[in-house]
Amino acid sequence: MTTRIYYTDAYAREFSAAIVDRSDDGTRVYLAETAFYPTSGGQPHDLGTLGGVAVIDVVDEDDRVAHVLASPLAESGAGSAVAGHIDWSRRYDHMRQHTGQHLLSAVFEDLFGFKTVSVHFGPDYSTLDLDTESVSRKQLLAAESRANEIVAEARPVIVSFEDAASARGLRKASERSGTLRIVTIDGLDRSACGGTHVRSTAEIGAIMLRSTEKIRKAVRVEFLCGARAITRARQDFESLTSIAASLSASLDDAPALVATQVERMKEAESARKKLAQELAVYRTRERYDAATPDANGVRTIVVRDAATMDDVKAVAQAAFDLPRCVVVGALIAPPSVLVASSQDSGVDAGKLLKEKLAAVGGRGGGSPRLAQGSVPEASLLDTLVQQLVDRA
Repeated sequence: MTTRIYYTDAYAREFSAAIVDRSDDGTRVYLAETAFYPTSGGQPHDLGTLGGVAVIDVVDEDDRVAHVLASPLAESGAGSAVAGHIDWSRRYDHMRQHTGQHLLSAVFEDLFGFKTVSVHFGPDYSTLDLDTESVSRKQLLAAESRANEIVAEARPVIVSFEDAASARGLRKASERSGTLRIVTIDGLDRSACGGTHVRSTAEIGAIMLRSTEKIRKAVRVEFLCGARAITRARQDFESLTSIAASLSASLDDAPALVATQVERMKEAESARKKLAQELAVYRTRERYDAATPDANGVRTIVVRDAATMDDVKAVAQAAFDLPRCVVVGALIAPPSVLVASSQDSGVDAGKLLKEKLAAVGGRGGGSPRLAQGSVPEASLLDTLVQQLVDRA
């Protein structure tokens, strides 16, 4: 059994312990005691060194903790002592995020009755899933404000060991029996937890709630604590400053100016589409007049110079209003084809295209008026277009 130093002293950065077992290749080492935290409860494992060798993973194996090393230890016989060094910046960051999560979970439950159903601690940000259909922006800001008030109060965070049968006031009931490790935020929260935590809410630092996302029947809240929150705030500030500078506006005026520009862009895009439709009608009519009617009086417009399939569709849309008209359009990249026909043309676009595509290994289809498909190779397009034009 491995004695877990971090259970009673999360601030232990260095330690020395005896090796009790190792894998045959010497890269998986077991110690009598360890300060390395293994991945557990959503909290990532510690990094650091053991005997000067990098620890790349720490695995919880029930009663034992396995230290996975980048290479074998030089001296790794059973009973020999080895020095361990924790990557403190990583450990302390995890401590701040984890205690911050306990605080936030308690705040969301106290303010709104939202229970936490799961948590995740990532390398850049952390999340907690709340058992609710929605979280309003007003609620998010209220929770953030209350959480930071509690940080400023510097409430003690205490670790205790209590019998499961007599432990009271837990935010979430524990299914374990025997001795529970309980983390208490004074006057706010009591939770059974095996993770590492700071000694005071003041050490959590600033708490920032950034976004919410609907996840099935829960709402996922993204949060950052301490240095992560400061770093993210600085990045956001630099981005906003850059946007403001590009608009020759002050930082405070930038949001309103961006909103105005977005509306103008929407109006300009709407005007562009209207002009594009009018141009498509004009060009389609020009091509229609230049086309020679077949024996049934049907004129076929071939489009091979369009930049996108949307441009081909614009021609097809305009052709619907022309008498006895068929449009055949093709693109090289990706190799694709479109067929459209007016109501009185007597041509079923979907049926025609499906038959011709099947013959060249293509796929697609559509309605009697509009159909679209693709072919395996661009080299097949010329023959396919000709067959569609001839309808042979």
